[in-house]
Amino acid sequence: MKLLEALRVAVGAEFVLTAADDVAPYLTDWRKRYIGAAQAVVRPADTAQVAAVVRACIAARAPMVPQGGNTGLVGGGTPDASGNAVVVSLARLNRIRALDAANDTITVEAGCILQAVQDAARAAGRLFPLSLAAEGSATIGGNLSTNAGGTQVLRYGNTRELTLGLEVVLPSGEVWDGLRGLRKDNTGYDLKHLFIGAEGTLGLLTAATLKLYPLPAARMTAFAAVPSLAAATALLDRARAAAGPTLTGFEVMSDACLRKLARELPRVRLPLAIAQPWFVLLELSDHESETHAGAQLEALLGAAFEAGEAADAVVAQSLAEAQHLWHVREAIPEAHAKAGGNVKHDISLPVSRIAEFVASTDAALRARFPWIAPSVFGHLGDGNLHYNMGTQDGTPIAVAFEHEAEINRVVNDAVAARGGSIGAEHGIGQLKRATLLGYKPTVELELMRKIKQAFDPLNLMNPGKVL
Repeated sequence: MKLLEALRVAVGAEFVLTAADDVAPYLTDWRKRYIGAAQAVVRPADTAQVAAVVRACIAARAPMVPQGGNTGLVGGGTPDASGNAVVVSLARLNRIRALDAANDTITVEAGCILQAVQDAARAAGRLFPLSLAAEGSATIGGNLSTNAGGTQVLRYGNTRELTLGLEVVLPSGEVWDGLRGLRKDNTGYDLKHLFIGAEGTLGLLTAATLKLYPLPAARMTAFAAVPSLAAATALLDRARAAAGPTLTGFEVMSDACLRKLARELPRVRLPLAIAQPWFVLLELSDHESETHAGAQLEALLGAAFEAGEAADAVVAQSLAEAQHLWHVREAIPEAHAKAGGNVKHDISLPVSRIAEFVASTDAALRARFPWIAPSVFGHLGDGNLHYNMGTQDGTPIAVAFEHEAEINRVVNDAVAARGGSIGAEHGIGQLKRATLLGYKPTVELELMRKIKQAFDPLNLMNPGKVL
C-alpha cells in the first residue's frame, strides 16, 4: 500500500492534505526563516490514529515532523526542503481528558491550546501556571517538546517541573501510556524526562498529566524603572527575601525595547516615561488577601526606592491594569518582528553574572559593529535573557543578519565563558543544531546520540533537529 493511501486509511482522506495551498501554512516557521516541503500534512484525531500514521511512515521510511501551534522560534516544527517528510499536525488532539481537583492534576491532549488548559484549570478553582506570550496559539505538545519556560518559572518551574506523566507514540509505532498523576513513583528510570525537551526527535507526544495549584487569593503587579541592570538584580534579591514563594514573576526589559514598542505599536500605552535604562515587571501571588499582598508590595518598593534600586514605579490597581502591564512586556516580540526582526539569542546565565555579561558583551559587540543596537528583555528571575541584536537608525536590519554568524560567536562564547547555556526555552531545532556542537561537551553529545539511536534507529522522528 502506498504511503498516501495508507495515511488516508489511517485518518480519513479529508485529513491528509496534499494540495499546495493546504499544506503551505505548515511548511513555514513562525519567524519565516525556514520554508520546507512535505509529501503531505496529516491531521490525526486521537492517539490510535497517530500510532497508525507512525506505522505507515515506518513502512514507507518517511520522516515525520510533529507540529502543534507552529509558534516555535528555532525551526523545530517545520520540515526540510527535500519533500520526503510527512508533517503530523496534532491540532485535532485537543481534548481535556480529565481534571482531578483533589489530586491537583489535569490530563490533556497534545493539541490543546495552552490558554484552554489555563481556562479549564481556572474553572475548577485551580491554577495551571505555565504562561507565555503565545499562549493563545501554542499547544501543550509544543510546550513539552521545548520544555517551555515563560513568565512564572521563578515560582513554578519549567514545563518539565509541571509534568507528572506522558503518553507517547514511539518510533516503533507502539504507545507508551505513562499518564500517572503521582508525585512519587520511584520504580526505575523516569522516562518522561527523555521526551520533554526532545523536540519530537524521540517520539510523538500525544497527551500529558500536568500539575495544578490552588488559585491565589490576590495578585499584585508592579512596573518599575531602575537605574541599571545591577539594580534590577538587587531588587530581585530584595523581592525574594521579602516575598519568598509569593514572588511569581520578575521580568526585565531595556529602554531600547520600550522605545521600539512605542514606535512600532503605539496602541500599547507605556506605564512609565522612558527615563531610565532598565525596567522590571514583578508580580506577587498571595494566598492570604489582596490587602496583605498590597502591603507587602508597598513595603518592598519603598525599601527599593530608599536603596536606590528603583527610581519610579506604578502598581496595578485592578485586574485590567495588571493585564495591561503584562501586555507591555509580552508585546515586545511583536514590536521587534514588526520592525524587521533581529538576531536573537535565547540564553541563560547564573543571575549573579547577568549584569556583567550584558555590559561586557554589549561593549564587545559595539566595538566590532558600530551600528549594532542591543534590545534585551527576559525572565531575570530565572536567569533567562532574550539578548537580541538589531541596528541603529539609518542601518538596515539586513546588515545584522549579514553578520549573524559572527554576532552569534561573540555572544555564545561570552555565555559559555560564564557557565551559561546557548538555549534556554526556545529549543535547538534547526537554528542552533550546528552551533550546539561547539558548546556541548563531547560526552553529552555522544550520550544524546546513543539515546536517539536506541529510540529511533531509522532516524525518522523529526530528523535534522537538535542532533
